[in-house]
This record gives sequence, structure tokens and C-alpha cells, in this order.
Amino acid sequence: MTSAAPRQIRLGAFLQSVGHHLAAWRHPDVDPRNAISLDHFKNLARIAERGKFDAIFFADGLGLPPAPAALLAKGAPIHYFDPLLLQAVLSTVTERIGLAATVSTSYLPPFHLARKFAALDHLSNGRAAWNLVTSGTDFEAANFGLPEQVGHHERYARAREYVDVVRKLWDSFEDDAFIFDQAAGKYFDPAKLHVADHKGEHYSVRGPLAVGRPPQGYPVLVQAGSSDDGQELAAATAEVVFTAQQTLADAQAFYKGLKERAARYGRAPGSILVFPGIQPIIGRTQQEAEDKLGQLQSLLDPVLSIGLLSAFLNRDLSTYPIDGPLPNLLSTEGWQSRQQLFVDLARRENLSIRQLALRIAGGRGHKTLIGTPQSIADTLEEWFTQGAADGFNILPPVFPFGLGEFTDLVIPELRRRGLFRTEYEGKTLRENLGLTRPLNSYTKNADGTVAA
Repeated sequence: MTSAAPRQIRLGAFLQSVGHHLAAWRHPDVDPRNAISLDHFKNLARIAERGKFDAIFFADGLGLPPAPAALLAKGAPIHYFDPLLLQAVLSTVTERIGLAATVSTSYLPPFHLARKFAALDHLSNGRAAWNLVTSGTDFEAANFGLPEQVGHHERYARAREYVDVVRKLWDSFEDDAFIFDQAAGKYFDPAKLHVADHKGEHYSVRGPLAVGRPPQGYPVLVQAGSSDDGQELAAATAEVVFTAQQTLADAQAFYKGLKERAARYGRAPGSILVFPGIQPIIGRTQQEAEDKLGQLQSLLDPVLSIGLLSAFLNRDLSTYPIDGPLPNLLSTEGWQSRQQLFVDLARRENLSIRQLALRIAGGRGHKTLIGTPQSIADTLEEWFTQGAADGFNILPPVFPFGLGEFTDLVIPELRRRGLFRTEYEGKTLRENLGLTRPLNSYTKNADGTVAA
């Protein structure tokens, strides 16, 4: 009898423009035109696959905030490429790494989403992942003919039904439905085609989807909401959860709470993986790492950093004293969990508005680790072994060299500790993450019952 393989860290590479720090585009070693260069993203995907990351991940935003053009022009984050289109292209220059794309449930009908992700899973031979978001801003809503965003609780209620619809559509054909029998003139087995005919509170979708069942059964379902509504949706449906915490204790509480919620839905702890976001600032010495961060901070326009903080808090902070305390401005809409994180951080460390804005300019609330490869690996190991994480979503401050440094310096240190793979375990993202391939919901068991 062989013993189970030791648990290992999973890693996502969060790719964004020329870096996650707001001032990355002004770095003297960066070509800001890479933000709109396909070759740039191909290079990043290859670096991440060389490091054996589990997946590359792209966020998305459906418009620009209603700020003055002069402010936006200082370097506001712009999502230039549609994540799904970009991942489809990157699937052709990679072989094993997962491809996670963000798509909102608020503005794309579920049939469209099911078709697009099924296609990406086929094109990539089973490497697709959908990062489910519900969109949290009025300016995005205005781009789709709405006066304001749908209320927070309702957005997540809709998302829950949306996932149900999409899964039914991915199950339209059973796994072995397509037989391509030329002699008999039978392209697929008609008994293995199923019509969803979904009629729910928010959606009415007949189906079926005119795409064979995805190679993974379902593309891996990722979710990033950490509010109460977001955690409930994740516990019921998500397989990977991106989150943001600043302290080990907070990360442990989130991890434990989410796994307990998942158990209430009959799910095993290993069926839902928690990935806190980490921004690594890496140096050969501690001082070198701090100097790297200092250089980026020196390039940052404070007006832009205050604007970013205002956008997250859904309040204009420019009218408050910049060196004064953060006012109590929590909103009931928008990014609830991130707003609470910022308030808690400011209160815990007695940060002024200026200081808080500088702190979030790189990781937007994700934890920043500043130090040597060894010290960064120390923290990752602590969080991983102390019940705070199953893996991490890595947010390099500057591309491409921030990703290259993590790949060439931190990952070898994790491997020396037996904490990270030296080769991919399988060919699909599910296999590499250790996730079960779901059965088709219409497939009959031997006793005649329908598979769960």
C-alpha cells in the first residue's frame, strides 16, 4: 500500500498589463507599449509554464470609471484585451498551464458563456477556467443600459442560478455522445443529447448547447468574492477561490470558514482550493527588495493612487485631508469585502489616506511580501502549512521581470522544501489541481439513478 503524495502548493500567475503596481508602466526598464502587445503576453505565458504554474489568470473590467480624463491618463488600469480571446490565443503557445478568464454573470447571457468556455476547453485540451464575478460598479452597469448596478444580494442570487444553467448546458451531450459512424451515417448518439429546458426565477434557457461536453466535464470554476454573499456562492459552486488577506490570522479564519461552509453543501475540503493573492517584491537582500519597492513608489502620482482607493471605496476621497485618517465610508454595494479590508488595515496600522493609498498601489489589498526568495518562501510555507492557503495567486509588480524573478528564484526555493512540483501531474487543469472531473448530470448510474 502506497502512502498519499504530500500536499503541495498550487500557484496562479495573475497577468495584468505591464505589472500590478500602478506605476509599473513608468518603470525605466519597462516598455509601456507591452500593455497592448500580444507578444508580451505570449512571453509571460511561456515564463509561467516554464515555472510549472497551475494557471495564468486575467481579470477584467467592463469600462472606465467616471473620473476626469486627465486623471485616467496618469495610468489608470485598463483591461485592453478581452480575457477569453486572449486566453484562446495563448492556448496555442502553451501546452499544460491552465487558462483562467474573468467573465461577469451580470452582462453576458449564460448560453453565450457556456458556449465560449466549452470552446476554450476544447481548444486548449482541457485547460480552461472561468473566474466568476458579478460586477460591482455603476459605470459598468451604465454601459449595458442600466441606471445603476443590481443590488449586491440579488447579483449573487442571480449568479447562483446562472452557474446552474451553465452546468446544464455543458452537460447537453454526454461524454461519449459523438461516435462519428460514417458507415451508419450517425454523427452522434441521439439518446445522449439532453435539453436543459431551464425555467427559473432569473433565467429561462432551453438549450441544448451545440458543443460537445468540455474535456474537463466542466471548466474549473473560480470565484473571487469574499463578502458573505460571495463566500456562500463560492462554498456552493467554486473550486478555486481567489481572496485577499493581510494577516495570517485573517487568512486562517477565511480558510476555515469557507471550508466549513462548503461542508454544509456536502463538499469535501479538498474540493475547494483557497488562493490568497500575494505581491512579491524580490531582492538578493532585504535592502535590495525595499529599494525596488521604493523606486516604484517614487514613480507613483499620489492623485492616481487616491483615485484608485476612491474607486474601491465608492467614495471621492479627494475632498478629505490626504494626511488625515480614513473616514468611515463603507458602502453596502460594490466590493464589500475589499472595502472592509482597507478599513481594517487603516485602523489597525493607523494609516492616513495617503499612506493607505500607497499601500494598495501595488497589490490592491493583496499582501505584499518584500524580501529575499528565502524569506518570501518562508511566508508562503507558513500560510500553506498553518491552514491559511492551498495555493497563491501571484501578482508581480512589474512584467516581465517580476514574473521571471519569482519563477527563477522563489519557485526553486519552494522545490528545495518539497512544496512545489517539478513537473505537471496531468494534462488538464483539473488533473494538475487535484480536482475531480464531474460526472454528467444526465448520466445514469448502474442502479438507474441519475449521477449527482
